[in-house]
Amino acid sequence: MAISQDSAIFCRAKNPAVDFKSRFSRSPVSPIRFCFNVEKFKGSDKFKIGVMAGVEVVGAKSAASLSPNSNLGLDVVTDREPREKGFLGLRKTKLVCTIGPACCSEEDLERLALGGMNVARFNMGHNTREWHREAIRKVRRLNEEKGFCVSVMIDTEGSQPEVDHGQPSPVKAEEGSIWSFTSKKFRGYRPFIVEANCEGFSEGVRLGDELVVDGGMASFKVLDKIGEALRCKCTDPGLLLPRAKVSFWRDGRLVEKNYELPTLSIKDWFDIDFGISEGVDMIALSFVNDADAVNQLKNYLSSTSSKSIRVLAKIESSKSLQKLEEIVEASDGIMVARGDLGVEIPLEHIPAVQQKITQVCRQLNKPVIIASELLESMIEYPTPTRAEVADVSEAVRQFADALMLSGESAIGSFGLKALSVLHTTSSRMELWGREKNQHNGLHQRQLGLSLAEKIAEQICNCAVEMANNLSVQAIFVYTRQGHMASLLSRNRPCPPIFAFTNDASTRMALNLQWGVMPFLVDLSDDAEADISTTIDLMKTKGMVKEGDAVLVVSDVIPSSQSNVSFFGKSFQSKVISSFATADVIQSIQVKTIA
Repeated sequence: MAISQDSAIFCRAKNPAVDFKSRFSRSPVSPIRFCFNVEKFKGSDKFKIGVMAGVEVVGAKSAASLSPNSNLGLDVVTDREPREKGFLGLRKTKLVCTIGPACCSEEDLERLALGGMNVARFNMGHNTREWHREAIRKVRRLNEEKGFCVSVMIDTEGSQPEVDHGQPSPVKAEEGSIWSFTSKKFRGYRPFIVEANCEGFSEGVRLGDELVVDGGMASFKVLDKIGEALRCKCTDPGLLLPRAKVSFWRDGRLVEKNYELPTLSIKDWFDIDFGISEGVDMIALSFVNDADAVNQLKNYLSSTSSKSIRVLAKIESSKSLQKLEEIVEASDGIMVARGDLGVEIPLEHIPAVQQKITQVCRQLNKPVIIASELLESMIEYPTPTRAEVADVSEAVRQFADALMLSGESAIGSFGLKALSVLHTTSSRMELWGREKNQHNGLHQRQLGLSLAEKIAEQICNCAVEMANNLSVQAIFVYTRQGHMASLLSRNRPCPPIFAFTNDASTRMALNLQWGVMPFLVDLSDDAEADISTTIDLMKTKGMVKEGDAVLVVSDVIPSSQSNVSFFGKSFQSKVISSFATADVIQSIQVKTIA
């Protein structure tokens, strides 16, 4: 952005026939303030202060002047929805669907993509690698042959204490029945005997402790310890699922146990190599307890993968909550796995913990997915409970980036209907947030350390304030790595963010960012040419029309310097940045389509 020593807003009227005030009669320009401390930037040996904020009113070129090879990189859904719903009617909360046996055909995947699926998740704890390979390639063909833009995520199985009764189907535990939980290995099914998958299962457990299966599916009281086995009495009857999670509780508190299991198992590493070979866009890392495992995986990917793969950390243990900020800072995003998390913390704590995780991710500018049991009843029934709809609405109200279906889509009978519930509920809550002006007053933590990072951050903060105050139809951002698009998304603006990038990995990563609609385009070093070309292409597609106002954020190298006049003063719209190789101009412009 340009900050001048005069720190003024200027208007360069390229189209004198346009009446600037009439274009923005709903929100006058004069109250807009830019939160820059110019004195703080003076004297820097990295930057020369000669920057200013620009509001431009321009007309678009005629469609005939476009290059015949120009391409907007639209996907099927993005091409259709703005014309049908208008920019402000676009859903901003992203939707993740777990792919399983119930939705793995090409027809089912296409229906999910048309229904709003932004990310297809593959749980490596289920099915074979060959099954996953076939399903992932179906998603890729959907993108390549039918013009969709669905990102692919694999989810590692992770290392976690589990118990298994040896049956492929659930086994009922009746009240008062006596069961043995042991780490001794056996094959097949033995009545009332459950095998634990780790050594030291009974260590630290006392008589009278409560053994809880899958966060409350069934509960047992420890009656006796016999070697490596625990003799238990069922106190709360229920179903024991294959490979169930267990936790121990004493006097209402979780019994902390260290099983010394690695975050990434040998199987996980094979699954990660499989994901690299299949060109996945994201890897969700299960049972992360600190930042070390995240950094280890990111280092491995940077040395092994030819493309940029984002690493998401799953928050699903009490230990991960203790080191939440360091995990969020190290990762590229967070998944709140409420099902497994609920095994280790009291149920009544989950809503507050979810909100805290969402807020920390907002502050640290990392996308967050709310997962597990959003619409659990829809695995079997065609309509959700009202409580489930309220749960989804609360996640949207908290400004979570994405919502995720698990069993609802993977094994449920009504996966498409469940996706539709997420779509309509999130759209309605977003509309309510705009009506209540909920987007205002969201104060952000400063993240930038260098001067360049601080300026980029301030640009995006002020751009969103301008966009909301001026009621523009959309925000356009031109970005190669997606950073400025994510900074805009962090502020949760009212209008949608159209991000234009020339990097395919960045486009797929932005699929997870709230309010961002990514476009794959060719970007040049001429910022004005890129802006004009994309606006013209969108106009020919019918996505923007005459009279629409869009706010443009750019940090691309300019083709030339330009001089403008504001109240008789001449300013040069140029900033010398800390990048050693080029002069970079960062600007905010408001353009009207003519």
